[in-house]
Amino acid sequence: MPPTTRSVSTGAPDTARWLLRGKDGRLTAYARAEGGLLRWTETAPGGPDWTGPDFFAAPDLTYLTLAQGADGYVHFVGRGERREADGKVVVDLVHSIQYQTGRPLMDWRSLGNPHTKLVERAPHLGAPAAAVDAAGTVHVFVRDAVHSVRMRREGKGGKWEAWKDFKVREALDGIVALATSTGRVEVLAPGDKATLRWAQDKQGGDLTRRDDVPLAAAPGSGTVLETGPDRFTYYAADAHGSGMLAHRPADGGPAVPLGGAPGTGPVAALRTTIDGHDCTVLAHRTAGGRPALAAFPTEDEEAGLWWAETGERCMGAPALALDARGRVVMAAIGLDGTLRLARQKAEPGLALEAWTTV
Repeated sequence: MPPTTRSVSTGAPDTARWLLRGKDGRLTAYARAEGGLLRWTETAPGGPDWTGPDFFAAPDLTYLTLAQGADGYVHFVGRGERREADGKVVVDLVHSIQYQTGRPLMDWRSLGNPHTKLVERAPHLGAPAAAVDAAGTVHVFVRDAVHSVRMRREGKGGKWEAWKDFKVREALDGIVALATSTGRVEVLAPGDKATLRWAQDKQGGDLTRRDDVPLAAAPGSGTVLETGPDRFTYYAADAHGSGMLAHRPADGGPAVPLGGAPGTGPVAALRTTIDGHDCTVLAHRTAGGRPALAAFPTEDEEAGLWWAETGERCMGAPALALDARGRVVMAAIGLDGTLRLARQKAEPGLALEAWTTV
């Protein structure tokens, strides 16, 4: 790895959603950097030129995830860890916002730590996840020191509500959350034998426990995608090493095997039209370290899919997004810390153009 500078990334964020399209149609890519994060922004919708990387300070982050609302605002939620002069380790969650494409990030603000009374547990806080409902309400979830799931959400007037304990004891890191097109939020947390699930009946309601997803996911590998009106599919790597799996809670039944040879990190997922058909596109980093891509008819995983490796080895998970022209764009952080991109060719199918370095 090259010497760390404020223009060289130390890897992708801890989420597959780090390539996002703003209200103006421009794509923005975000990455980790020493002491903060980097941002690259398209100069015009659809590219091909980019500006950046711009550096934004965010010291002491050990984890970073992103969530985007229907208003286009990008929310950053991180886990901060610092050691004070007396040797005490202080851990809290922090939050920032980017309101428009290319605009600066707002100041980072602490969301605290749910272990305010049992301070000996505070350093053992896990990795956060976030979702933003249709009203712009931010929901933050985190695995606590006793393997329960805690939630804190933004209330009226921007004041954050108190932490809520979901009162379980088997949650692992790798929590994922999704706000559907109707504004409902659902959250899933990997467990040793299955994935735990909570959901709202309607936007703004309480999240209540639902049937577990029969999929033991490798921690940190999962993602959720809305694949039908107000329904989602959960994609994750099998904790036992048998490749990628898919499950739709609305349909029930067992998880569907998708093959592949995933390494660490989350799978990226999006829906798009390919040759006139509604398709789902997935990407992950393989055990060998290269990005891999696959596509299949949406909600028809059993039709089969073929994983194709593409590009060079990368740091962290690749990301997927649709640009202003509806083309699939795949992004990865190269081993040299630079941003790499490949766009869908203007021809039938899902062939990508040659990878370029931004």
